[in-house]
Amino acid sequence: MISLSLLRKRLALPQTSWQLCLLAAIGGTASALLVVLFTFSIDTIQGLYLSQKDNYTSLDALSRFDLPIVGGLVILFFAWLTGYKYLRTGIPLILHRLTVANGIIPFRNTINQFFGSVIALASGFSVGKEGPAIHLGAACSSYIGNKLNLPFNTIRTLCACGIAAGISACFNTPIAAVIFVMEVILREYKVHIFIPVMIASLIGSMITSSIFGPAHEFEYFDKISLSFHHYPALILLGLILGLLAYGFNRYLVLIIKYSSSIHIFPRIMMAAFITGTLGFFVPFAMGTDLSAITFALENNLHLQLLLGLLFAKILMTITALGLGIPGGIIGPIIGIGAIAGTCVSVLVTGYLPGENFASDYALMGMAGFLAATLNAPLAALLTVVELSNQLEVVVPAMIVITTACVFSGQVFRNRSVFIMQLEQQGLKYRKSPIEKSLQRIGVLGVLQENIKVYQQECSPDILTSLKKVALLNHVIIQSSNETEKHSSYSTFSWLKLEHNPKTSSVEILPLQLIPLQSQSTLAEAYLALLEQRDGGVYIYDKDPNDILGIITFEQIRCYLLEGKTTI
Repeated sequence: MISLSLLRKRLALPQTSWQLCLLAAIGGTASALLVVLFTFSIDTIQGLYLSQKDNYTSLDALSRFDLPIVGGLVILFFAWLTGYKYLRTGIPLILHRLTVANGIIPFRNTINQFFGSVIALASGFSVGKEGPAIHLGAACSSYIGNKLNLPFNTIRTLCACGIAAGISACFNTPIAAVIFVMEVILREYKVHIFIPVMIASLIGSMITSSIFGPAHEFEYFDKISLSFHHYPALILLGLILGLLAYGFNRYLVLIIKYSSSIHIFPRIMMAAFITGTLGFFVPFAMGTDLSAITFALENNLHLQLLLGLLFAKILMTITALGLGIPGGIIGPIIGIGAIAGTCVSVLVTGYLPGENFASDYALMGMAGFLAATLNAPLAALLTVVELSNQLEVVVPAMIVITTACVFSGQVFRNRSVFIMQLEQQGLKYRKSPIEKSLQRIGVLGVLQENIKVYQQECSPDILTSLKKVALLNHVIIQSSNETEKHSSYSTFSWLKLEHNPKTSSVEILPLQLIPLQSQSTLAEAYLALLEQRDGGVYIYDKDPNDILGIITFEQIRCYLLEGKTTI
């Protein structure tokens, strides 16, 4: 039986292991079950007053106006219970916490995400389930890793596994979930991370399939019939979606910017009032995406009505998310893209072969708008492939996605909506290339344990003899902390031996070691030693006076230059 300390040392290294895969499976299972509970909670509440899931047309007009306002008050109640400073939720928060806290999510933010999003989604706000699913999955898996006191690089990997499991459990799209994590969340492809994320995503899909059935919610896209005659129209659709993505991202960020100084109570109530008013007149715009897509596809609608639905859906979404309603953005984006695609299908009907290709253009709209808004073309492509269960969708979807992304990015300088949100809110989401490289390795995996610790009161003859022998161990001198009389901490100094070529002698250079917790990565060690660019850090677990080993700056320099930590 492997000990916990040995397990932590193995997990500190950036390599695939059965232990990491097992933890990914455990974290993925817990995350998927939490997302299932989240989904059940929404369905249960909606079942109290809706005849069918997300079918707000079953309510009278006054009830559609009142429902978001009541929901807004309940959201504010939970915000008051948990403290207003813990209101940040969703994918932007996860990206920020991965940068500054290695994926460890505050518990109160998670509570707000769960209950706030359940109420928001049950109250008709135009927000999605995937944002909360990502938050809940990340928080659940990282909580397990943190409770086991695992290295931070492993906690980051488990956080990614929880996200993949959450998305997979939400949409039943395991491949797209993996690519989304790599393309949007981590923004890197590493094999030692890729495999555990795949395992967690697979488990998430298996759990949601066993509970809700193998089918997904988007069953309209059963057969695609777009020939090469449609390709010019698909390019036009891509241009329209690129423009829409730019406008959507820009005005969402502007709402965040100008509402950030307003107290949360009037912001939430303003979002509730706008949602209720639009829901009064356009009930199909309420909810995530199912109601709007079903209405757009199952009725032979005029273009003016579809454009009105599109405008209402966009306005309802950017005001809800921009003013602070907890929820995701991907669901509404899918709905907006589908409506936009249906609008284009109405425009080209009669000019292109085929009797009814509205659902095909809706699927293409989902792909293009998702790709251009999130700047995630590969994740968008695989999403529509899995939702439609057809490989024939690849070529037309790639035409729409590339057109939308290039037009939106090159002409309007549009970027990922998550990055724009983080920048507007002043949240850090980037690390230097050096830090990104070093944070993949935990200090436990490379620390030097061949140390010899002496008390300061030891014989001076020992220090003199050190100059005459070739040391196999690092000599550490421990002394009590004199800066604070009541402190129980000790100071560790490392006796660094340097050869003086002029005198052909060995000189002892005492350097103070900086304490570093055992969960840390080489990135934290590098930042601790960056100013002095010499010496080292000593690693401890729970007791700062119990030294496990040391890492020298020379080790870190050697890794950056040669890719290895042994000198």
